[in-house]
Amino acid sequence: MTETLFTNARLADGSLKDIGVVHGRVVSIAPAGAKSDAARRIDIAGALLVPAFVEGHIHLDTSFYGDRWIPHKPCTNGFDVHERVAFQAENMARAAPMDERARNQLELCVANGSLQMRSHVMVDGSVGLKSLETILKVREEYRGIIDIQLVAFPQSGILKSPGTPELLDEAIAMGADLVGGLDPASFDRDLQGHLDVVFGVAEKHGVGVDIHLHDFGTLGAFTVEEICARTVALGMQHKVAISHAYGLGNLDRDAARRIGARIAAAGVSIMTNAPGDHAFPPVALLRGEGVIVFAGSDNIRDSWWPYGDGDMLGRAMMIGYRSGFYTDDELAAAFDVVTAAGAKALGLEGYGIALGAKADFVTLAAGHVPEALVAVPKGRRVFKEGRLVAENGAVVR
Repeated sequence: MTETLFTNARLADGSLKDIGVVHGRVVSIAPAGAKSDAARRIDIAGALLVPAFVEGHIHLDTSFYGDRWIPHKPCTNGFDVHERVAFQAENMARAAPMDERARNQLELCVANGSLQMRSHVMVDGSVGLKSLETILKVREEYRGIIDIQLVAFPQSGILKSPGTPELLDEAIAMGADLVGGLDPASFDRDLQGHLDVVFGVAEKHGVGVDIHLHDFGTLGAFTVEEICARTVALGMQHKVAISHAYGLGNLDRDAARRIGARIAAAGVSIMTNAPGDHAFPPVALLRGEGVIVFAGSDNIRDSWWPYGDGDMLGRAMMIGYRSGFYTDDELAAAFDVVTAAGAKALGLEGYGIALGAKADFVTLAAGHVPEALVAVPKGRRVFKEGRLVAENGAVVR
């Protein structure tokens, strides 16, 4: 017997379907009104039903969402990662307990429809493993509501922060899912030495890599090429992501196409949040070359900027807006960045609305995906494996 039947659900192709779910998985997709022996019915009432959003890059340990307002402090001479890290340390010392802030941020994301997440968590000589220990406990609390991958993130560098290589190794053994890095050339000023540690830990434990790369221009592009080379040499295709990759947004189109083809061939994914005052990767061009481009909120009301609402549909709209996407196909591509492309980048199993997929759904008051992308409707219902977990902007239990 079908446990739950989602009736009158409008799919992306405009059709109305009834979707049967058993043990949290989709077992049937039939025209609306078809006969069913379902034990329970949930009427979607013609709303658009889409796969839950993928929050591909966030920082659960450093957000101040739900805490007191902390005014943004500008860098003294343009954007500087070292200085921003110092500001973050000052603010964190005065913040509410990390577990409270992480819960606030998780509930914000779930309420907006994100049920898959990748969070970077500080692991370096400045904080040791304390932040990871806290976020691992919070992740366990929210198991069954949202699936979370954790990246051991060396915010203070690797080579400049004594003991960090060993801490990254221990972090993976404790339960972190990936190993991270940070601007190998400009922060640690040793590109090869930095990558030796990151890929060494990843290879030892058989895990993936997700490296923050803020460097602009040719330095950023060169670092991307080196990461791609490492990925191929170690046979780690489709297990490596580069977050931000601002330098890809500084290249002329021919150079961007050439490096895009190399990124695609290496199976490396690119994450962007389309930040307001920086160049960012050319989404359409990279997708045209076969690169998986995905998205995340990145910082939400933290020491880096005061913005962020945890809404990946809004993030998709922002990416489309800043990319000059206007046609329905282009709007659908922006939507794909926060759904199916995110699932591919994170290596998710059972994603989508298809037979055998997990019943992780979001309802949207829109007739189709392009309308949803530009309207960013609220009043959503969010279902995790067929169970209602959020409604009208709040998590339900």
